[in-house]
Amino acid sequence: MTSPYFLTPLLLVFSNVLMTFAWYGHLKQPAWPLWLAVVLSWGIAFFEYCFAVPANRIGYGTFTGQQLKVMQEVITLAVFAVFSVMFLGEQLRWTYFAAMACLVAAVVFIFLPVD
Repeated sequence: MTSPYFLTPLLLVFSNVLMTFAWYGHLKQPAWPLWLAVVLSWGIAFFEYCFAVPANRIGYGTFTGQQLKVMQEVITLAVFAVFSVMFLGEQLRWTYFAAMACLVAAVVFIFLPVD
């Protein structure tokens, strides 16, 4: 079996790509009725869970729950940065990079040994 150190973040990346499209992909279709956006988002979210749940089950024990959550948040922000530029056509501002630096600092702190 593949190492949780590799498989967990990989599955979290797949999960976050799907969830980003579920939450924000419909923004490019403002003419869709809200019910359609919700139903399609729920459909995508099902597949997102098919990656997120195994990622956390595989990773837990190798990582703490807190480490998994912080890892997931950093992955989410990185995935969304690419999505917002490539799909939504937005530009990244310095404030986004400052926020990302704060999250990277959170990763450093959450993975520091406590002993």
